[in-house]
Amino acid sequence: MTGTRNVPSLADSVRTADDGWVEILDRRVYPFELRWERCETVEQVAVAIERMVTQSHGPLFAATAGMALAARQARAAGPGDAAARLRAAGRRLIATRPTNHHIRDAVHAVLAATVDGPLADAPGEELAGAVAKAAAGHDAAYRASTRELGRHAAALLPDGARVLTHCWGDAYLVAAVQAAEEAGRRLEFVCTETRPYLQGARLTAATLVEMGYRPTVITDGMVPAALADGLADVALVASDRVTMDGHVVNKVGTLAVALAAQAFGVPFYVLAHAPDPHSPGIADVEIEHRDGEEVLRVLGTRTAAEGARGYYPAFDVTPPGLVTRIVTERGAFAPSRVSDHFAGDGPPA
Repeated sequence: MTGTRNVPSLADSVRTADDGWVEILDRRVYPFELRWERCETVEQVAVAIERMVTQSHGPLFAATAGMALAARQARAAGPGDAAARLRAAGRRLIATRPTNHHIRDAVHAVLAATVDGPLADAPGEELAGAVAKAAAGHDAAYRASTRELGRHAAALLPDGARVLTHCWGDAYLVAAVQAAEEAGRRLEFVCTETRPYLQGARLTAATLVEMGYRPTVITDGMVPAALADGLADVALVASDRVTMDGHVVNKVGTLAVALAAQAFGVPFYVLAHAPDPHSPGIADVEIEHRDGEEVLRVLGTRTAAEGARGYYPAFDVTPPGLVTRIVTERGAFAPSRVSDHFAGDGPPA
């Protein structure tokens, strides 16, 4: 078994090159090809996010790297102009994937530490270093809180638990696996392939193999049959957003997993850093719809008949009644009590 010190390749899939440009690991072709997308402008970072070069938590790190890139490219600008450029970069990055609020939170954290905070009138030269520091600080805090989340998730998974995953849980999944290993528990995994980008069959499965596991891959439509056959005894998914009243927004297909889990008496656990204080209910969440052409192809090859049309809501909504627990960095909560995550914090900003 691979030890907990092993860091999977996808854990660090956004980097800053020596020349200052941002490089993003292309998750559309991983693990069959190790290809890095080079971004020399914020617009190129934004387009990479929109085109699914990076997914799940990757866009968060791409966004902070993009903000640092914008600040570096505004070094020669005066105070007002530098701040305006940075805010414009933030708006562009936030607009790339509207459902996942991690990009929004990352951008706002960088702005709050700089131009929307103590450095409102700083010239570009001073701002560049401050933005880089704020971006690195946000990334580090995110990774630290993910480790806490992983420990709370692992506490729900007994030794030998057979875990069904959907899509690519990214840092959440890795942290949960590592925490389980630290507690001396060995897990088994069943991964949905996750159409149309096959993140489960590629990203989740490849990462688990890299960590020393041998996951079983099933098609998305096999989830009820797999649970009926006893192939898994717990479902564990990540989330792109959780509302304050316990609705879970995640990769389309998550709702089907939750329905099947309820039908066969399997606990359905959701991983989320925190509920989104800006989303009291599901009406406050924009569900991204992508080009239907994407579901007519798999890894660049058309699989649907010519003349057919596609429909692609990128996310679906799982109501609180189908969720067993929502696991955050502060513990595991019943969906109806997930707002308790903020207990003692005062009103959200």
